[in-house]
Amino acid sequence: MLSEPCALIVDDEKDIRSLLSMTFERMGLACKLAANVSEATELLRQNTFHFCITDMKLPDGDGMQLINHCSRNFPEMPVAMITAFGNLELGVNALKAGAFDVVAKPLDTNRLRSLATSALKLSKVRGAIPEQCQSLLVGNSTIMENLRSTVRKVARTQAPALLYGQVGVGKEAVAQAIHSQSSRSEFPFITVNCDALQEGSADDVLFGNTKHNTLGAFREADKGTLVLNDVDRLPADIQAKLLGVLQEKKIHHPGIDQGIAIDARLISTSAADLNNLVEQGSFRQDLYFRLKVVGLEIPSLDNRREDIAQLVEYFLTNYATEWDMPKVSISEMALEALMRHPFKGNIRELDSMLQRAFTLMESDEIQVTDLQFDAPKQAAGAHIHTEALGDLEGYLERLEREAIEEALKSTRWNKTAAAERLGISFRALRYRCKKLDID
Repeated sequence: MLSEPCALIVDDEKDIRSLLSMTFERMGLACKLAANVSEATELLRQNTFHFCITDMKLPDGDGMQLINHCSRNFPEMPVAMITAFGNLELGVNALKAGAFDVVAKPLDTNRLRSLATSALKLSKVRGAIPEQCQSLLVGNSTIMENLRSTVRKVARTQAPALLYGQVGVGKEAVAQAIHSQSSRSEFPFITVNCDALQEGSADDVLFGNTKHNTLGAFREADKGTLVLNDVDRLPADIQAKLLGVLQEKKIHHPGIDQGIAIDARLISTSAADLNNLVEQGSFRQDLYFRLKVVGLEIPSLDNRREDIAQLVEYFLTNYATEWDMPKVSISEMALEALMRHPFKGNIRELDSMLQRAFTLMESDEIQVTDLQFDAPKQAAGAHIHTEALGDLEGYLERLEREAIEEALKSTRWNKTAAAERLGISFRALRYRCKKLDID
């Protein structure tokens, strides 16, 4: 066993091995050198390494063989691949095989130091699921066990990832889980909702504007993770610019000769079938391939119904803790009703339904009637306030706050009287005041 951080360097060129070892040794790392696959395999058998970097072409094989060998036998050790400049296909294949990063020749020492730093952080990751992601990753179904395992694997790479699935399955929460288990976890986690980007401002939001002194999402996410939600909604001109940024890893602004280097892992999400959009000509095929180096489908709630009981328990416990309210239970009939309900809105719908029941229930046990399965829906074609477009949750929260504050003021802040005026229970009013931070 090696007592200090150690890197395995595999390259058939002596000069490259020397450059790599000098760079890493100046960072305080021990290094072991191998000139081919056979030597590397033997060193792996004899020693413990914190990460490995290998060239693609080797005399007795190639780096892909080594990546596959390490993925099977040393899954906790990050492996990086060295490729020739511009060899995109090999780099993508290496990432898909399990490499955590790819570096192109000619080698840059600053890039190598950054790579080594990320690898050492990653080698310390134990794969625990972050607490803030538990609501999505709760469940003992086989599909959830597979999802947790895949999230850990995806978190170990730097490859662009595409998360797809129905609306409400929790794609952004999975992105958060990937970020939190990655070597970038100490750096920013930035999200952009592409569906809400206004025409003419999307460029500034994503890439920044030197005249307006705005950084843009890519630079705000420096060394961290950038999530593009509903990436299928990106305008055609932004798709083209995004492709160029991903290819060069630089952002170019008018009047600036040199591009601005970016270092952010990109995760995209979509509820649409991007492959169909590519065939229809509304989404660029080359960008699609760039975004989906790693693809991960998030299961719908209908495909994991055996997890509903655990999710209900989690949500009810979380509400009580978050809002400092007594813990409640759910009746057997209400739980059975949830198990039969077709959750078209997936986890988001379940969460919303339980929050409403928790707020309005009169006893300490949720009944079927509290779930309000037959709540009235707005008629088709009914008027939608323009203030709600793009921010429905914020709009509804403002309306709720105004109604509560008006009721409290009219009753001189007597919460019992205000609750009667609003037609809700005292418990419900107390919950909503805590939620909206109304003193």
